[in-house]
Amino acid sequence: MRILISGAAGLVGTAVDSRLVSAGHTVARLSRSSGPIRAGDVQWNPVSGELDSAAAEGADAVVHLAGASIADGRWTKERKSLLWSSRVDATRRLVAGLANLKQKPRVFIAASAIGYYGSRGDEILTESSAASNDFLANLVREWEAADQDAERASMRLVIFRFGMILSKKGGALARMLVPFRMGVGGRLGSGRQWMSWLTLDDAVGLIQYALAHDELRGVVNAVAPAPVRNSEFTATLARVLNRPAVFPAPPFALRLALGEMADALLLASQRVLPDRLSCLDYPFRHANLAEGLGAVLA
Repeated sequence: MRILISGAAGLVGTAVDSRLVSAGHTVARLSRSSGPIRAGDVQWNPVSGELDSAAAEGADAVVHLAGASIADGRWTKERKSLLWSSRVDATRRLVAGLANLKQKPRVFIAASAIGYYGSRGDEILTESSAASNDFLANLVREWEAADQDAERASMRLVIFRFGMILSKKGGALARMLVPFRMGVGGRLGSGRQWMSWLTLDDAVGLIQYALAHDELRGVVNAVAPAPVRNSEFTATLARVLNRPAVFPAPPFALRLALGEMADALLLASQRVLPDRLSCLDYPFRHANLAEGLGAVLA
């Protein structure tokens, strides 16, 4: 297959690019660069929507992972505007460009997030659960609404609501490793909030699965089948690293450091289950947290 990838330089995009090339696919990055780009790549401007249509023709699939990082700065008014435009507006422009191709891609695979559900305590959340109404939930809901344009353009649409992706190369886990390795890590807040996670290996595997299985479409919770409370997550991480976990981070300190983002990303309780993947008997590579962390940190 010839596959276009947006956000190919990110944590998930880099891993997807490498895995697909190893599997024998032809990968073309959607590049924002106005200068020379890698042979076979496609120029795309997410701000103007300009897409090199001639270069994009003939693609079988699109893996859309682009978007400014949710956790790379306090949610100021300007930052929120960037998060919105880089996801909602950029997605609409990309799908519009693809819809105008003579031969449209057959499948559009899009990244989303379990932030859709907001903080819900001990409630079990599946793909049929309603959205919350905070900033992150509203952002994700409109992001997914923009993805729906692909389905209206007759592309098979798969939307993965990713949980916390475990990797030592980036994301939340990479940031947690520093204090834990120094022996000053611990639970966040009360530690009772649920965390829904999956390894980077499984995140890439799910995208490969979606490319290969035409029966998969719509929204899919991309999380391992065993969510854990934050207290269990941090204790397991400390055990895998052979370090203590005795220095809890109080909520007020997290809010002081991160503002609104602390409640949405660190203190929110999201007990999300992958119902659709369970029905498909998807073979998770890492369904157990200790095993997953051990593999990631090996």
